[in-house]
Amino acid sequence: MRTLNQLYVITHNTLVESIRQPIFMVLILIGSLAMVFNPMLAAYTMDDDNKLLIDMGLSTLLLVGLMLAAFTATGVLNREIENHTVLTVVSKPVARPLFILGKFIGVATALFIAYWSLTAVFLLTIRQQVMQTARDHIDGPVATFGLGAVFLAVILAAAANYYYRKPFVSTLVMLWGVGLTLAWAMTLVIGKDWKIQPIATDIDTQRLIGIVMVFWAVLMLTALAIAVSTRVKQVMTLVICVGFFLIGTVSDYVFGRAVVHEQYAFTKWLYMVIPNFQFMWPADALTQGHDITPAFFGLVSGYAAAYIAALLALGVVLFQTREVG
Repeated sequence: MRTLNQLYVITHNTLVESIRQPIFMVLILIGSLAMVFNPMLAAYTMDDDNKLLIDMGLSTLLLVGLMLAAFTATGVLNREIENHTVLTVVSKPVARPLFILGKFIGVATALFIAYWSLTAVFLLTIRQQVMQTARDHIDGPVATFGLGAVFLAVILAAAANYYYRKPFVSTLVMLWGVGLTLAWAMTLVIGKDWKIQPIATDIDTQRLIGIVMVFWAVLMLTALAIAVSTRVKQVMTLVICVGFFLIGTVSDYVFGRAVVHEQYAFTKWLYMVIPNFQFMWPADALTQGHDITPAFFGLVSGYAAAYIAALLALGVVLFQTREVG
């Protein structure tokens, strides 16, 4: 019971610290703006523009998730180590593995809030679709509810800060996510012609499964960021995370082909150790009409969970030998 209480306190404090960082809200704003501009940028293909819109939206979710993982993890962990405030925690005593686990869960929860906010914007842009001709019109409910949610979140966060001294950034993050969720929910029941429609009309379960798969990749990057933040600073954490992401993106092409052709013996081990983010990239399946089966989704989830556990174990090893005094 005491261990669970300690885990809850560390997780809660990490969550609060994460969403209070200005960079956290800045990256959400940048990602949201990118989502809004994606339909315009996707309007110049020679094929189906909406397929490119899905690809660009998923790419935005993944890249912003990468940046959020690196910056947030460093902000809540490396800063505590450098300022020696971590001493007040590990001297309680709190086991260092529990400390790493609590930090990961707290950062992951904060990233879920940010990721869902961006997902809501993504789903709204999918409903809007690309305006391919001058005859296409802006989706009235999407524009009204989406912009209304954003403006209302800003006004309420400013009022809470002015009247009740609530932190503006963290309040805006929460209201932003709640408002956009309500906006997306309202577009599910109100069609483009402002008439009531069945909820299932604009729900694509395959697309939602794909979004969850991308979030698994974000959690893997979060676990890595937590692990390396025990030893290096913010810039180096970002560099390592980007390198990890790039290698994981091409590992199937580089090492997988070598394994198939049995060119080098050690490539088999590299292929097993290096992450393969292609497993968690659903854009090709979604745009080409291939179903993501429950079995495949289960395998991807198990693979990601195992890799996250391995990265957190690495983080515990690195932190156990780190001098924090």
